Amino acid sequence: MSKLTYEAAVNYLESFIDYEKKTSYTYSPRLWNLERMRLLLNSLGEPHQKLKVIHIAGSKGKGSTAAMIYSILNTAGYKTGLYTSPHLVTPLERFRVNSKLMSENQFCELVEQFQPHIDEVNKKMDIGKLSFFEIYTAMGFLFFAMENVDFLVLEVGLGGRLDATNVVEQPLVSVITQISLEHTNLLGDNLASIATEKAGIIKTNGLVISSPQQPEVMEVIEKSCAKQNAKLFQVGKDISFERLPKKRKFHDIDQSFTSFEDKPGQYFTLKSNIAEYSRCRLPLLGKHQLINAATAVGAIELLRFHGYAISEEQVKSGLEQTVWPARMQVIGREPTILLDVAHSPESARVLRESIYETFTYDKLILVVGISGDKDIKGIGAELCPIADIAILTKASNNPRAAAPARIEQEWKDFNITLVIRNTVASALDYARSIAGKNDLICITGSFYPIGEAITLLGVSIT
Repeated sequence: MSKLTYEAAVNYLESFIDYEKKTSYTYSPRLWNLERMRLLLNSLGEPHQKLKVIHIAGSKGKGSTAAMIYSILNTAGYKTGLYTSPHLVTPLERFRVNSKLMSENQFCELVEQFQPHIDEVNKKMDIGKLSFFEIYTAMGFLFFAMENVDFLVLEVGLGGRLDATNVVEQPLVSVITQISLEHTNLLGDNLASIATEKAGIIKTNGLVISSPQQPEVMEVIEKSCAKQNAKLFQVGKDISFERLPKKRKFHDIDQSFTSFEDKPGQYFTLKSNIAEYSRCRLPLLGKHQLINAATAVGAIELLRFHGYAISEEQVKSGLEQTVWPARMQVIGREPTILLDVAHSPESARVLRESIYETFTYDKLILVVGISGDKDIKGIGAELCPIADIAILTKASNNPRAAAPARIEQEWKDFNITLVIRNTVASALDYARSIAGKNDLICITGSFYPIGEAITLLGVSIT
């Protein structure tokens, strides 16, 4: 039993530099130094070398794709770990094994075990100090090794080439989801530069599955695979999907969901070079999730090269049981309440299109909090045309949060009513007070306000 309390353990880790919250820093091999990770892991007995890893990078959909792969492997009977970031409510979300989060006691014991190793690495001033994410990632490797998982589904934090997760030398499969312009101040101001960073997870003689990409992105991925003698498989070429027509939109569906057709979700067929998966159901909404599903199934199929064969029924069952909070997630009815972590113009566009094709409603009410380093006007340009009112707020735990008044200034030229509420709680209260039973409330803009909303509304994250 650890002597540390959970609160003390969290506070200790939060004392290290957290690039998820920091507003300005340089993306360089000194700050993002894999040598620090290697030293720390070496002192812990190289736990990452004991794991069978499926490594996932990308700009969009990498968390959802990871969740689908994880669910399929769980359903197939494998003890599977999932490491993702950032978290919505609790750091324990970052570490999942067979649908359960790491316990507070396990977390405290790991932190206590890590402290002397962290101190030793941080004495080596020539390589800089360990970051919050590096420590969490190393904790994940040790935790999953101690749990003796059969597979670890490992999501990159930022980029790929210099990411702390990239100490994995030979993943079973490298997965690259769709790449778009993001973190341009860090990864580069063009798609090719960003793709180069993401493709850094491709390893010698590896197996790679890629979502559909822009031509300049795919060119980078293909060149990287050729250089590493890695085999590349592509969604749209080696595996494809066809969406099955829906009879009704979500708001028209009876709440009892008594038949297959009436369950909220979407239905599709997948076809690859080796199998056909007919009439699949995915609870995650939006056409973009079908791209993620095809990518996930492609990764599962590549495990055959390592001697693992997952049946078509196990794949379908795993997709149907996928849980991934705050991605087009419906958490309430009359009014419908929707959570989505869209935080860029591109993800806001996907959210807008998904709302349009999925829901019917009388009035759309946005509850929005955005980080100050994001393209606030670009997000508004996508969402404001379909909304009636936007309630602008900020999360209490996000030091990067844009002031609601700044969002108002950036959105003032859009044809939409803007209202400021300075806390997430007051924004939610106001949204529900003005919503009719046929309205849609969409909470979006950042992980942080959604995390607060999940806590306030009592939504499960597992």
